[in-house]
Amino acid sequence: MEGPSEIGLIGENFDAGLMGRMRDDEYESRSGSDNFEGASGDDQDGGDDQPQRKKRYHRHTPHQIQELEAFFKECPHPDEKQRLDLSKRLALENKQVKFWFQNRRTQMKTQLERHENIMLRQENDKLRAENSLMKDAMSNPVCNNCGGPAIPGQISFEEHQIRIENARLKDELNRICALANKFLGKPISSLTNPMALPTSNSGLELGIGRNGIGGSSTLGTPLPMGLDLGDGVLGTQPAMPGIRPALGLMGNEVQLERSMLIDLALAAMEELLKMTQAESPLWIKSLDGEKEMFNHEEYARLFSPCIGPKPTGYITEATRETGIVIINSLALVETLMDANRWAEMFPSMIARAINLDVISNGMGGTRNGALQVMHAEVQLLSPLVPVRQVRFIRFCKQHAEGVWAVVDVSIEIGHDAANAQPFMSCRRLPSGCIVQDMPNGYSKVTWLEHWEYDENVVHQLYRPLLSSGVGFGAHRWIATLQRQCECLAILMSSSISSDDHTALSQAGRRSMLKLAQRMTSNFCSGVCASSARKWDSLHIGTLGDDMKVMTRKNVDDPGEPPGIVLSAATSVWVPVSRQRLFDFLRDERLRSEWDILSNGGPMQEMVHIAKGQGHGNCVSLLRANAVNANDSSMLILQETWMDASCSVVVYAPVDVQSLNVVMSGGDSAYVALLPSGFAILPDGHCNDNGCNGTLQKGGGGNDGGGSLLTVGFQILVNSLPTAKLTVESVDTVNNLISCTIQKIKASLRVA
Repeated sequence: MEGPSEIGLIGENFDAGLMGRMRDDEYESRSGSDNFEGASGDDQDGGDDQPQRKKRYHRHTPHQIQELEAFFKECPHPDEKQRLDLSKRLALENKQVKFWFQNRRTQMKTQLERHENIMLRQENDKLRAENSLMKDAMSNPVCNNCGGPAIPGQISFEEHQIRIENARLKDELNRICALANKFLGKPISSLTNPMALPTSNSGLELGIGRNGIGGSSTLGTPLPMGLDLGDGVLGTQPAMPGIRPALGLMGNEVQLERSMLIDLALAAMEELLKMTQAESPLWIKSLDGEKEMFNHEEYARLFSPCIGPKPTGYITEATRETGIVIINSLALVETLMDANRWAEMFPSMIARAINLDVISNGMGGTRNGALQVMHAEVQLLSPLVPVRQVRFIRFCKQHAEGVWAVVDVSIEIGHDAANAQPFMSCRRLPSGCIVQDMPNGYSKVTWLEHWEYDENVVHQLYRPLLSSGVGFGAHRWIATLQRQCECLAILMSSSISSDDHTALSQAGRRSMLKLAQRMTSNFCSGVCASSARKWDSLHIGTLGDDMKVMTRKNVDDPGEPPGIVLSAATSVWVPVSRQRLFDFLRDERLRSEWDILSNGGPMQEMVHIAKGQGHGNCVSLLRANAVNANDSSMLILQETWMDASCSVVVYAPVDVQSLNVVMSGGDSAYVALLPSGFAILPDGHCNDNGCNGTLQKGGGGNDGGGSLLTVGFQILVNSLPTAKLTVESVDTVNNLISCTIQKIKASLRVA
């Protein structure tokens, strides 16, 4: 295994945004795979008396396309010898290979020009918008002293602008002095050497605690893990009744919005540090010391609501958890502050994440003092639990060498209908993590989750799970982080595990894992109906409220078969433990008891790629007993994993020819698949052995009681995107899910 410094480079291996752009650009090149057999343009100029040869239309096979694309990435201008070698290897004519590379280079140039035009058009639109706003501001000037309308004609325009800037700088200087008074513990006059302090530097304001006198901490609150970094005191911040994100604003309004966000970030950081203290009175331990409950009364006494009072009808959930993770603090902080890498680290939890605005990038080339506005969709793998859409600020601060804190807190949208979030049914109170470096590249992470949400939008079956804090709680974040970091450590290791009996190269393993990652991501989007992929919901009264049916038309996505795709998912309670249910569903020898793709017999595992220490955390390739010769061309790609919060089994049939290219290290973007699978969660109920909603230390699914089983299928109902969806197609997938659930219960001998 390579050193811990390399383990920190997480985003270099799993850049979802880059993967998406590469896939879109590469797919456009498929038009280069359509060739005309016959004379070239030069050959046809021989004379009018020579009859023009009729062109025949050819389409390259997926295997030929992938091989040509792979060679094009290495050498876009092959010589005659290379073209001849390719033509022999791919059973093509030398002329076809030559024309394909000419077309591909032309298309690449077109794509670059199109991208450049889009960027220039966006920049032009931005300049037009700014120009319009500046004209509006100039037509209605406001006096900074009295707030009334100003008459620019009484003074020169330049002098008027200078007075406005001078008033803004004075206000900014006074505010920085007030902040310095809190941090340094002694008064600083705004009239004493005013040039000694910068006029507008949010990075300084957010990071001043670490760079203050004597290296004292920003906050006087003792940190968790026994760290005491200073004696400074931060005053209690006032309540923020409702603010808008600092987007699309100008002048004094921008400064006001940023000032409010900075104040909110500092208050949220103070709350995070207090709530993650080891012996905080905000948490009440159980008699056995294994569990702890949130003390609502103590919280109300210590804190004023930093984002306003709790909405009527909302309930509160608060959890915290500590774990050791194989990642260093700098790498984890960089992952959390990058929306794409954050979503990659928590793929089953974060359906979509984007950075909306950057208020501060940090100080000194680090993330200390970084503050940004983000939007995220947090999901639980069930169609009966709505996706939590939240807009929040994320603030990162270094408190000591190797000790970082990252905090989130929701920001209200105000009353602008154009900016209002759909399905706004939750609020994220100050939540986040404290990260402390440990020896050998490990970190100790203390995670806090604090939400307020509307329970009425949650199905009755899942309310105990959410109220216990397991559904969206800190235990789930820590368990997912540990599993993902362990997987990345194995992936980056140069040696192959002794449990891995495959003959795949390192590049082949990476391509297989990337394909499995896309398969699982598509499965989650079909179950949770997030905005990560466009789905159209179908409301069919005969199916009931427990079944979610959606459809989408695929025209140009090479990773999915073209046509109309139907997705159906439902969740049921099963009176068996998570461990037993997970072991049954992932066992290829028992697959014929519930899977129609098994052809009525056991399946054979052809490839096994370990993703963790447990045998159940892996990507595998299964082959069913072939009923006839044609069935031998189809294999099943499967990913399974289990941690302390959830268990997942996802699979999809894939043709052998495409998989051969992937296993040799080729691009997996052209492999079309439709995933199906299962997600297993504890039911959240209590029994004589304890509460199932409380996760056991060390993970595992032997939590007793029952499990919540989610079943999801995606099928191609018609290969023509313009076709109409029929009721028979919906009934077919509904019957498939019902039959699968009945077979699982019958095999497990449960009602």
